[in-house]
Amino acid sequence: MENFIFKNATEIIFGRDTEKLVGSKVKEYSKSDKILFCYGGGSIKRSGLYDRVIKSLKENGIEFIELPGIKPNPRLGPVKEGIKLCRENNIKFVLSVGGGSSADTAKAIAVGVPYKGDVWDFYMGKAEVKEALPVGVVITLPATGTESSNSSVIMNEDGWFKKGLNTVLIRPAFSIMNPELAFTLPEYQTACGACDIMAHIMERYFTNVKHVDITDRLCEAALRNVINNAPIVLKDPKNYDARAEIMWTGTIAHNDVLSAGRIGDWASHKIEHELSGETDIAHGAGLAIIFPAWMKYVYKHDINRFVQFAVRVWDVDLSYSSYEDIVFESIKRMTAFFKSMGLPVTLKEGSIGEDKIEEMANKCTDNGTKTVGQFVKLNKDDIVKILNLAR
Repeated sequence: MENFIFKNATEIIFGRDTEKLVGSKVKEYSKSDKILFCYGGGSIKRSGLYDRVIKSLKENGIEFIELPGIKPNPRLGPVKEGIKLCRENNIKFVLSVGGGSSADTAKAIAVGVPYKGDVWDFYMGKAEVKEALPVGVVITLPATGTESSNSSVIMNEDGWFKKGLNTVLIRPAFSIMNPELAFTLPEYQTACGACDIMAHIMERYFTNVKHVDITDRLCEAALRNVINNAPIVLKDPKNYDARAEIMWTGTIAHNDVLSAGRIGDWASHKIEHELSGETDIAHGAGLAIIFPAWMKYVYKHDINRFVQFAVRVWDVDLSYSSYEDIVFESIKRMTAFFKSMGLPVTLKEGSIGEDKIEEMANKCTDNGTKTVGQFVKLNKDDIVKILNLAR
């Protein structure tokens, strides 16, 4: 086990009707009575969530300026618009209501407001975040774990580059999580969210660090929890208990508890960012395509870990004739699980042309000058081979 420091200061407010507390929480954490309110499309208005949030803000004397229309695979354009609004109106707090895209946009705005340069500098690794506005989140889509993570992913429309930023300064001050807010999610979004949660766990699970038994077991339990509950919510969308299990697992998957003492991989996420950057495919759907292919390519690096994954997560019997057969049976079961939720598991099913493979591999590795991943470091040629396995 590696040395580690764990600190996650996000206050979690979980359960029924908790969104009604948003105004009091903003008042508690904001340095002023005026905030920026970010959200996506019309779903929060159709569900009545928008009205409940506005009512709570007004009851607590909070003024707000709205930044609506945040799209999946969040763009840099709205981030810059939000930065401008905050500067012009002396806003010191950003509230996100919606899914991970809205929250990631809020985080990007939060680091951009006090910075004199281009906020994209942070995502390209050209500058280090020194300060950020506080952010609050009301999450409606269990998926990204952004509600208590140190991460934000933004796509630059100029070249369609999708890049991530990691800094403790963007962990939300508070996150409100009501599983009932996920009742009206379309099946496809629910499935994409479940896959994203599983991917966050698997990125941490496949590590070269030895003697990490406690976090191995936590990862395995979290994965099995999604595997058990995702089919339930797809069949019964208003099952509160199953929604709650998935929502809380989504947070645990990405709040760094499962990272303690270990070094994660993150190659599959890096590769997927090129898929969604190039084609705008949902992030979770892209991960359903990439992860099985990545596993097929790297499993020999530590076949014992893959066998452990197969047995403990997918209940593969050790009676198979070889370790390799056990590994491939687990990949088969995982792929079938993704497919059973209606997700694409090949580039073809995701409507991603083979002609894009070379370009995506180039973008992922900065034209072959960098590697991605920690479990196995992958160069451009490796990524081309993985994408070909995913065809």
